[in-house]
Amino acid sequence: MRLLTLVLAAGALSLGSAQAQDQATASMIDGDEASVGRVTFNATPSGVTHIVVEMTDLPPGPHGFHVHETGECDPADEFKSAGGHLAGGKAHGIEDPEGPHPGDLPNVNVGQDGILKVEFFAEDLPLEEGENSLRDQDGSAVVLHAEADDYRSQPSGEAGDRIACGVIE
Repeated sequence: MRLLTLVLAAGALSLGSAQAQDQATASMIDGDEASVGRVTFNATPSGVTHIVVEMTDLPPGPHGFHVHETGECDPADEFKSAGGHLAGGKAHGIEDPEGPHPGDLPNVNVGQDGILKVEFFAEDLPLEEGENSLRDQDGSAVVLHAEADDYRSQPSGEAGDRIACGVIE
């Protein structure tokens, strides 16, 4: 999986005419069910998915950030309802020769102000039907973890508790 990460100082990147032909959004909530932002997935004409993350009120520092296999975010079970990472038959982590999972996104870094704004381009997370689709029968979710992902530990990178979650719709 090739993945390009762009960190933004402010605002979202405009793709103009290359803007999504299809779009999905995950409204992110924390463990108290408070809204903490959103993640937008845009299909592009090249087949790469453009992911825009805009979140607030988060603990500063590095955090694991993944797409999980089930479109459910129940704070009562600490978001375990989202299942494991969207794995696509691969091992976890960019440092594993059998990896990474399609749902393994790079760590994100929340500023001291609690704000997270970042963009990714991912080849293996299509919106349309097919392998690793974000819109398969049971849906998908985006999860922000308490700690940084180590990019190698199985099955999920030792990223700690799930502190925010959003169902991709």
